[in-house]
Amino acid sequence: MILNRRSFLATTGAAALAGGMGHPAFAQNVTANMILNWRYQGPQGWFFFAQDRGYFDDAGINLTMDQGSGSGAAVVQVAGGSYDLGFGDINAAVAVAAERPDEAPVGFFMMYNRPPFTIAVLKDSDIHTPQDLEGRLLGGAANDGALRLFPAFAKMTGIDTSGIEITNMQANLREQMLRTRQVEGVFGFVNTIRFSAILSGMNPDEEIRWINFADYGMDLYSNCLIASRKLVEEQPDVLRGISAAVNQGLKDTLADPEAAIEAVARRESLIEKDVELARLMATLEDEMSHPEGATYGIGAVDPDRFKRSIDIAVEANDLPNTPAADTIFTEAFLPPLEDRVTTLAKA
Repeated sequence: MILNRRSFLATTGAAALAGGMGHPAFAQNVTANMILNWRYQGPQGWFFFAQDRGYFDDAGINLTMDQGSGSGAAVVQVAGGSYDLGFGDINAAVAVAAERPDEAPVGFFMMYNRPPFTIAVLKDSDIHTPQDLEGRLLGGAANDGALRLFPAFAKMTGIDTSGIEITNMQANLREQMLRTRQVEGVFGFVNTIRFSAILSGMNPDEEIRWINFADYGMDLYSNCLIASRKLVEEQPDVLRGISAAVNQGLKDTLADPEAAIEAVARRESLIEKDVELARLMATLEDEMSHPEGATYGIGAVDPDRFKRSIDIAVEANDLPNTPAADTIFTEAFLPPLEDRVTTLAKA
């Protein structure tokens, strides 16, 4: 079920979260660039809200945000020095930290505390379980987070991948190629595929079946604000300012989701606002509503669960070592717990 605005706000009490940032001065006159996880869509509204309402400016940060090509790609681009910051998959950061620790970016604001990774197949296909993927033709964008995690998923579920063929595709062709049966399954985030399918003329509730990684033991975190190690070490006030700005942008989004979509539309006028509003609400409900939010707040992690998620990624991908949790994610730059959003968690 996708919550509409009225039912969501009634459930979370989000309307009470609106208000000013109320933080002290941070960095002064700093320019930084950030790569997003994907092209401009509803679930990025809190970033644009924060920018349009001057929260980054208040922190002395001139932040440029570019469209991305995948949550895994965002990690690679920050690690490679193309961007100072990113909104990317923390599991990709684990892999970089295990193999190239000096380059690995650091997560500092966890947004998606539920794993969204999936393989979507047509409901009228004979694919029902992970083992049914053996010998099939699958497709995904080269930098897609679910595709990057597929070796780990295959190992955990005992899939024989020797007969599986995977074709890389442009992300904007994914749902069309599934619908026209050019591939038998596609990798992605549940809500990315769901709403892109709607835009392509499909009814995902009637036409798509989901093989969700989380249903088979991959209890992972996902998209997180990440920063280069250089930024972490040399300009910590920038990260404090960005965290405070995004935190307030999230509060404002909860209080007025339609206005957050208008902020997205100012960057991409061709979006279908109703679809992007539904995508935003579904992301809040599905990717960001782990019960731990009531305890730790959006932005932080459960330390024990996060350590287990690292162990899953390391073992399943045969990584050369297990990075320490505090080298991959830090809470040092988050607003105080009393200032964070905690009302997304389900009872």
